[in-house]
Amino acid sequence: MAKRFPLHPRHPERNCWGCDHYCGAEALRCGNGSSRTQHPAELLGEDWYAFGDWGLDIVDEATSIKPAVATTR
Repeated sequence: MAKRFPLHPRHPERNCWGCDHYCGAEALRCGNGSSRTQHPAELLGEDWYAFGDWGLDIVDEATSIKPAVATTR
């Protein structure tokens, strides 16, 4: 089960956003080891989800989104 993904985290620089662990920037568990993955808000700005085809269903005034369930064929 995937964790909810925050749209506007207070301190996105403190976490790695590359997987569902959301590890601290200094304690990466996923084995990457090189550097953390930035939150889209850090790269694209506060309205990151309004542009592009993210495939997200965002309700007005939402603070986070529930990830879509992956289907297998």
